[in-house]
Amino acid sequence: MKKQLNQTGTNWLNDLFVLASVFILVLAVVSPDKLNAVGFRLPNQDPEGIARGNAFAATADDPAAIYYNPAGITQLQGQQISAGLYVISADTKFSSSGGTAKTDSSPQVVPQLYYVNSFTNVPISIGLGIYAPYGLSLDWGNNAPFNSAGYEGSLIYACFNPVIAWKVTKTFSIAAGATLNYSQASLNSALPSPPFPTGYQSRFKGDGWAPGYNLGVLWQPAPMWSFGLNYHSETEIKYSGHFSENFGGGASTASSATIPFPEYIVGGISFRPTPNWNFEFDLDWTKWDDLKSATFNTTPFGNQTLTFNYQNSFIYEFGATRQLGNGYWASVGYMYSENSSPSQNFVPLIPDMNLNIGSIGFGHHGQRWDWAAAYHFAYGTRTVSGDTEFSSANGNYHTFNNAVNLSATLKF
Repeated sequence: MKKQLNQTGTNWLNDLFVLASVFILVLAVVSPDKLNAVGFRLPNQDPEGIARGNAFAATADDPAAIYYNPAGITQLQGQQISAGLYVISADTKFSSSGGTAKTDSSPQVVPQLYYVNSFTNVPISIGLGIYAPYGLSLDWGNNAPFNSAGYEGSLIYACFNPVIAWKVTKTFSIAAGATLNYSQASLNSALPSPPFPTGYQSRFKGDGWAPGYNLGVLWQPAPMWSFGLNYHSETEIKYSGHFSENFGGGASTASSATIPFPEYIVGGISFRPTPNWNFEFDLDWTKWDDLKSATFNTTPFGNQTLTFNYQNSFIYEFGATRQLGNGYWASVGYMYSENSSPSQNFVPLIPDMNLNIGSIGFGHHGQRWDWAAAYHFAYGTRTVSGDTEFSSANGNYHTFNNAVNLSATLKF
């Protein structure tokens, strides 16, 4: 018996070492400037969720529940650590009478890490998630017709999220967590010509921190039905950095900007007609109307303001999972994401539009290891007219993005 316990302990340490080594290697290869994702909001945080069209708030039965619904971690046993990679290739094209442009579609990588510990003698679970709920990195090239509106932008947003969950009864759980959020933003624009000579540019780069919180509720009144609710608070990042331009000697000055990141709430209903099937519908609402504008304080160059006037919007999420036996599963999903940006304040660096998103995935749940893989595409078109701030941004936009997410989970 003692020999068996020693072997089990050795195997566990080996597995943990392998998982940690892989994650450290990924962080070493992926430089901070690449830890971005296309789109202001990034709801894709786990392959099991992505494969179901992110309809996961009422299921939430893996460590990524820390993001999707932290109350779900009470369904997990013992300790679990999950590491994942989300890789996306963003492809948006623009055409108008003034010219054409295309974004750089090179793959971008976002790592995810979750840890959960469910105690055996008390109905309490704790967890820690590190993920990126927002992100943007787009490069139109400095010859884009609308380059004075910004031709290249990058937004890094990392969330450190400890949570605690309480299983109040066998069918009802609640959770709360704090978030510590770090963000770094950069914006490159061409100086308008005239009055400036062609080829001159300006650049802002800054970073900042902000606190926040998240809440979750999970209720399963019957084996066939489950209900979930997930809430993330608003955060407001105050960026401190520098503004520079390469006209007249390349002067640089201290600069700042404040950008609110909206609160969002997700409600889900899961229906399980048999133990082998799980159907879920989620409604995801984001309070975008808090994002009115962003003013970059750039004395002595004068303040520069980007106007957004975003509108509140919904994401409609549907997913289905089939258990295939021996721990294997397969899922399909669909999302419809509403546009939030009005045409009169359209910013090409965030080419927001109605998106149709399809997904598929598969994986395996084992005794000590789980793994999952998912793919999704996003398709949308939009015609922008009447942009009162950047008339050169008026035209036709076409988006087709491809993304994959891979993860491995160790249970001990």
